[in-house]
Amino acid sequence: LPYKGEIYMKLIIASNNAHKVSEIKAILGCFYDEILSLREAGIDMDVVEDADTFEGNALKKAREEFSVADADAVLSDDSGLMVDALGGAPGVYSARYAGEGHDDAANNAKLLDALRDVPDEKRTARFCTSVALIRRGMPAVTADGSVEGVILHSPQGENGFGYDPLFYYEPLKKSFAQLTPEEKNSVSHRRRALESLCDKLRAEK
Repeated sequence: LPYKGEIYMKLIIASNNAHKVSEIKAILGCFYDEILSLREAGIDMDVVEDADTFEGNALKKAREEFSVADADAVLSDDSGLMVDALGGAPGVYSARYAGEGHDDAANNAKLLDALRDVPDEKRTARFCTSVALIRRGMPAVTADGSVEGVILHSPQGENGFGYDPLFYYEPLKKSFAQLTPEEKNSVSHRRRALESLCDKLRAEK
């Protein structure tokens, strides 16, 4: 059962992404009295994500933000795309696959080039998210979520960001960039990780 306010009351999300913050508030709202973004909490801190796993990056970010936060808990996440034909790349380097300072278009172009001669049946991939919750006086909790897809040969759709235009989701017969925000939220890797986190928190009771 939810235990809002019984153990900890204030959660800071290690992000200023309004869409992400809104999604997390909707899923974890039953556990906290107050949920704030970094900006809302008055924190301006840039953590270097140099771990070799999504979980490692999420934990590092959450711990460093927690060290300066006036809160009972800090939640962080790290996400990326893993392509089977590329041995799991770009992975933790997803945001900077084409190099530091490059944008989504450059990352997508590099991915398409890397897969230029790869046939459809071998273009399988997944979006992965790890979330990490650091809490005052309690153990850290981590959880993972993923969603399976296939990399297209060209971008499709105008919504989303990152690799969404190239990520085809078979159950809905659309790329992630063709999904409405509601459709994407219902199947996203982040939602699955957050729901797994909720299960772990409820199991502590």
